[in-house]
Order: sequence, then structure tokens, then C-alpha cells
Amino acid sequence: MPDTLPTPAARTALIIGATGNFGGHVLAALVKRGWTVRALARDPVAAARKAGQRMPVDWIAGDAMTGADVLAAARGCDVIVHAANPPGYKNWRGLAVPMLANTIAAAKAVGARIVFPGNVYNFAPDAGEAIAEDAPQRPVTRKGAIRVEMEASLRAATQAGARVLIVRAGDFFGPASPNGIHSWLFSRRKGRVTAVQAPGPADVAHAFAYLPDLAETTARLLEREVDLAPFEVFHARGHVLGGAQGLAESVRRVTGQPRLPITAFPYPLIYALAPFVELFRELIEMRYLWRKPIALSNAKLVAFLGEEPHTPLDAAVRATLSDMGCLDEAAPVAGARPVMA
Repeated sequence: MPDTLPTPAARTALIIGATGNFGGHVLAALVKRGWTVRALARDPVAAARKAGQRMPVDWIAGDAMTGADVLAAARGCDVIVHAANPPGYKNWRGLAVPMLANTIAAAKAVGARIVFPGNVYNFAPDAGEAIAEDAPQRPVTRKGAIRVEMEASLRAATQAGARVLIVRAGDFFGPASPNGIHSWLFSRRKGRVTAVQAPGPADVAHAFAYLPDLAETTARLLEREVDLAPFEVFHARGHVLGGAQGLAESVRRVTGQPRLPITAFPYPLIYALAPFVELFRELIEMRYLWRKPIALSNAKLVAFLGEEPHTPLDAAVRATLSDMGCLDEAAPVAGARPVMA
């Protein structure tokens, strides 16, 4: 690796999964810092329309499942943000693993660092509320085992000259994230939140990651490239709340509905329909995350950056609800970071 690196304004990133939750927010954070950003999409016009972004992004036609497409898009890039996920949680092994393999091959060929969003699926239910980066990874679910396998392939790639940055966090929520956890925890009717569903007990700690904060964290880490090891993992703590209850209390404050119902998650219906709906089978498999307290320690991140970017909970929830069209006013909130320029 060279002793000096290009300034952020001269650096180029390829985003794979730019219309998704993590990819879209990291894209915005890097553009804000003057990066040149490319985004791979099967239909660039439709992807740009879906992203709704008014920023200088070079949308490139290609498929993350096609190695040649990924390599062509990655030429000249310093970073590849691998934020692609199988749609609807379908065929995880058949899609997620080969997509990542294509990114790894391209990164090794062009000398780019891979950025990969990690999650807590890698850890056992008794891993605790302050999981460190070097904690044992003992998944208890099929998807957790696949995530461990994917991270192992990233670590192995660093032995062949690749560089990797894994940023691990809890459940995503925030504006411009239609697939965030709020999309299925918040019940809505006619533009108003009518209830918040609780998938687990209120006294069980659960980690939530506000996406603008996570993107800010990722961008700051990338600005410290010269200080990063070939294989780096950082944990972001985010908001650790008492299950969905803590999120619901914030929604009550933000919407001015102190009696907003907190309802039980409809697990009986989910179990009944699971044989026919793959997403429901995934929800059942991951139910343990709401029954046991699992959260991450950000000690390494704070020591490295000096702080973890952290928007106050009510400001984060307000920005999320405003983006969903669930508030009467759409005024920006102090402390919330806009996603789109």
C-alpha cells in the first residue's frame, strides 16, 4: 500500500446496492465529502429514479452476479462498498455469497478496500450487551452461518492482497430506508402511525442503528485509510433500547400521542403463513434477537475516531417519521443529518 493516499476529493468509490438502506446512505455521505461515486445497477435509470438523489453519481449498468460487470465498474476505484442483499431474503446462499465473491475478485484486481456492513447474526443468543470485535462468532441460525462464512471469505481475501473494512451495527432505521426495521414495526393508516408492534419483551435490550449515523461513521473511518489495518472490524453501538418499547416511547413523544398503542407482534399469523412466505420464515428464525439482550461495544470505534456519530433518539425518529410522511410538519430537526443533498 502506498505511503500516501489520494485526498477524499480525489478518491473514487463504487457502491453495490446503492438503492438499499446502507448503500444509499454511505453514497450520500461520501458525495458530501467530495468523493467521486459510482453505483452499479441492472437498470441505471430506474435505480437513479428510485434513489431520488440530486447528486453527482455515475450510475453504471451491470449485475452484481456477473463478475465481469463488477470488475469493469470497479476499475480506478479506491473503495468498493458491498451493500447488496438478495431481495425479499430469498435464496440467500445462492445470491449473497456469489455476489460477494465477485466483489472480492474485483477488489483484489484493482487494489480497492471493500466496505461490508456486518450485523449481530454472527453471535450466539448469550453473547451479551457489549460484544467486542474479537468476540467468538457462534451463529445459531442458517443466515447467521452464511454471514460468518461471508466474513471469513473477506478475511481470507486480505491474505491475497485485498483490504477490508467491516462496520457492524444493529437493526437499521432512518429516512430514505424503505426496508428499515421501522417499515414493519410501525403500523400506519392515512399517513399517521397507529401503533408500534413489539416483537419481544420490553426489558430485553435491542440494538438499533440510525443509518445516517452509520454512514457518517463509515465515511470517517475511510478518511483514516492510512491508519487502517488490511482487515478491520468496528462495532457501532447505535441506540440500545428496551426492545421495541423504547422505540415506541420515542414515537409517542415525537407524534404527540402519549397513548399510542404498543401491540404484540402477530407471530401466530407469521407462523401460519411461514410455509408460503420466505420473509416470514426469516422473521421466525431471527426471533431470538428479541428474546435475548444482544448489543455491541463501540470501545474500539470511540478510541479510533474519538466518538461515535450519534443523533439523539427523538431527532432520529422524527427524521424517519417525516420521511415516511407520518408527521404533520416536515421541518428539519436539530441533530438530524439530511440524507439527500
